[in-house]
Amino acid sequence: MATETVAKPRTSLRVGVQKFGTFLSGMIMPNIGAFIAWGLITALFIKEGWIPVAELGGFGTNAEGVANPGLVGPMVKYLLPLLIAYTGGRMVYDVRGGVVGAIATMGVIAGTSSPMFIGAMIMGPLGGWTIKQLDRLWDGKIRPGFEMLVNNFSAGIWGAALALGGFYGLSYIVKIFTDGAGTVVQFLVNNGLLPLTSIFIEPAKVLFLNNAINHGVLTPLGIQQSLDHGKSILFLLEANPGPGLGILLAYMFFGRGAAKASAPGAAIIHFFGGIHEIYFPYVLMKPILILAAIGGGMTGIATLAITNSGLVAPAAPGSIIAVIAQTSRDSYVGVILAVVLAATVSFLIASLILRTSKNKGEDDLSEATSRMEAMKGKKSSVSSALVGDRVDDRTSDRSGTVLTRPVQSIVFACDAGMGSSAMGASVLRNKIKAAGFPEVKVTNSAIANLSDSYDVVITHEDLTERAQPRTASAMHFSVDNFMNSPKYDEIVELVKASNTEEGAASDTSTTAEPTAGAQPAAGAQPAAAAAAGAAAGAGAAPAHGAHAAEPAPAVGGKEVLLPESVVLNGMAHDRDAAIDEAGQLLLDRGAVDVSYVHAMHEREESVSTYMGSFLAIPHGTNDAKEHIRHSAVSIIRYPEGIDWGGKQVKFVVGVAGLNNEHLHILSSIAKIFTNKAQVAQLEEATTVEEVLELFGKVNA
Repeated sequence: MATETVAKPRTSLRVGVQKFGTFLSGMIMPNIGAFIAWGLITALFIKEGWIPVAELGGFGTNAEGVANPGLVGPMVKYLLPLLIAYTGGRMVYDVRGGVVGAIATMGVIAGTSSPMFIGAMIMGPLGGWTIKQLDRLWDGKIRPGFEMLVNNFSAGIWGAALALGGFYGLSYIVKIFTDGAGTVVQFLVNNGLLPLTSIFIEPAKVLFLNNAINHGVLTPLGIQQSLDHGKSILFLLEANPGPGLGILLAYMFFGRGAAKASAPGAAIIHFFGGIHEIYFPYVLMKPILILAAIGGGMTGIATLAITNSGLVAPAAPGSIIAVIAQTSRDSYVGVILAVVLAATVSFLIASLILRTSKNKGEDDLSEATSRMEAMKGKKSSVSSALVGDRVDDRTSDRSGTVLTRPVQSIVFACDAGMGSSAMGASVLRNKIKAAGFPEVKVTNSAIANLSDSYDVVITHEDLTERAQPRTASAMHFSVDNFMNSPKYDEIVELVKASNTEEGAASDTSTTAEPTAGAQPAAGAQPAAAAAAGAAAGAGAAPAHGAHAAEPAPAVGGKEVLLPESVVLNGMAHDRDAAIDEAGQLLLDRGAVDVSYVHAMHEREESVSTYMGSFLAIPHGTNDAKEHIRHSAVSIIRYPEGIDWGGKQVKFVVGVAGLNNEHLHILSSIAKIFTNKAQVAQLEEATTVEEVLELFGKVNA
């Protein structure tokens, strides 16, 4: 069997560092609130704080002569590293990974007196990854009833082992690294060389490489420095809003076109909102302006060093409000001066560049923003708010999301994640496999369970507004039915274009056509059938009688489709009566209780379960899954058809799926109803046995 080779997108060193930085910031950023809380408590209650309180600040002794532990020390030694570790482990392997990562990190924390932020950023993901690999070893091999015992003890034993390893090994290694890095920083400070770090930090910001530096090194070192001295200059090496503000002010006075018009709004977002990426497109339009950012950064750092000023905790985001809030009690003058002088120097250099060059910044800001998003790897919501959404027929959808990465994950989302989305996922999965991209993952989900981790999200047109806020960085496609939407062909072309260099080059002239030239829904069926057949190979066997194998029992020894659940001549004359009829068959099987049938009506009122190809698949809402006793399917044929919200339906398939056991059911149904020949056979069937023969794979 020939295997089709798909070209893999090339990954640069910059992208690798970028992903590493994103992973590091993913551990830090969700816990910034805890860092801010620690910073405020430190600024207020330590011995040098605004309101010194020995019991809270952790200085002095109590009446018994015992040293006050306070809040500051325990928070920075235990709370913050454990939060980072749990977040890192959870990123790798959900809650289970987070728990093991936190256990492992406790060993590193106990192994040294220094705050173990770097140790937490190592042990957290390591704990999550290693327990994930261990779980794979015995996946499917645990006897029923022993799952909880094995899962709990394996996590506990492995977590304890990692904690011991951290206590006796990693804690010393991390302490040596931390002490060495601290010595380097102190050397730079003592010799007046710290401002030179701007030569690396400012270009790294524009290239989105700053997270690896800021959250991987500067924040952990800054916390240690703040604990020792009550403040740290390191928190402002990257977060100073002055350099970016100066560049935007220069565009306000000396720029032209869209750049000049949008600069005031960008300056407000940057300076007060703390979203530094807003000024990156202005630098990319004229890369030499990076000199202005470097000059401003060096000035700010030099000012902080001369005035011995710093922050007590990270300023995130890099807003002037956050900076002032985290400023040490004795550093307000120095910090404010550092911001003002950094902005001034940056403004002067940028103004000189803009005034003396022939190109005064009137280049297309949209194009510069697109370049920035390409480097970042996802859409920038703040930049698009200034330049407007840019829609490209090949790499964008109507929501304005720009494709800047290969499509690797697609999700169909519906209200319950049970019926229509599962069938749509099956249809598109077959199409994408037939196109030669089996590695592209196509899944289905309830909207309530969506996360912003998908490249493409497909929803019914009535549900798109609910899905978009949960998946802001994904491309969204709205369809009116899940069985044969012309949008599927567009998505397949999108997958081709984004995953192969050849596709990206050759499809430019054709990808704008599908919407205008798409065939009507019925006409899309042959393509869907061909895709399904190609994906299934010989096993798909579209001809009548192809499913010769005996149906196998489903999970729990119950077949999901039985002869008594098939009705060739339904009695209902409208949608609601048909739902009752399909639900009654499920009730008769003991598969559901009556509340589930009520939920089937509730689901239909929310979003239609009409799928196209004369098919509707009524099923319950997401909350109704608790009313399912075992998986089952009922099939009712209405030869004359019934009205289903303005669509003609001849086949009603009632679905009750428990623990995702129903997904293979819907996959088989999807293959049948995307094949015109098989739909015709269903219409002409005269016995229940003929229907069961066609649906044989449902029980397989």
